[in-house]
Amino acid sequence: MNQTTVHQIFVYGSLRSGFNSSAYEYISRYFQLFAPAKVRGLLFDMGEYPAALPTTDDHFIIGELYAIKEEDEFGWALEQLDEYEGINESPEDSPISFRRDLVEVFTEKGNTTAWIYWFNSPVQNKPIIASGDVLEYLHQQQQKK
Repeated sequence: MNQTTVHQIFVYGSLRSGFNSSAYEYISRYFQLFAPAKVRGLLFDMGEYPAALPTTDDHFIIGELYAIKEEDEFGWALEQLDEYEGINESPEDSPISFRRDLVEVFTEKGNTTAWIYWFNSPVQNKPIIASGDVLEYLHQQQQKK
C-alpha cells in the first residue's frame, strides 16, 4: 500500500479516548474514531508512558483505530502527532525515541493498514503489559495501591 494513501492511525496510549488527555482532545479534532482495534506487538511499562514493540507472534496491543476527518489535513495533523511523540527531535533534546511505521490493524469490521508509533529504544528490565491494554493495566495498578 502506498504510504501517502494511508490516512489512519492506531493509538494505544495517551491518545486513546479513555485517557481524556489534552493529546486526545487534539486527536479528536482531526481524527474520527473508526473502531476498537488491535495490532501484533508487545507493550511495556516505561513508567510515564507505554512502549510498543512489533512482533510476529500472536501477542496483541489493544487500542483504537482513527481515520482523518479531512484528507487534506492529514500531513499537518501527522506532523503534530510526530512532534507529540518526539520523533522529529534530536536524541540530545529528547531521550525518548519513537518511530512511525505502517502496521496491519485488526478490527471487527476487517483488517486494514494504519500508522503506529513504535518504541525505538531498549526496554530491558521493564515490565511487560501482558494484556496488551494499557488502560486495563493502569486500572489494575491503581487498585493495588
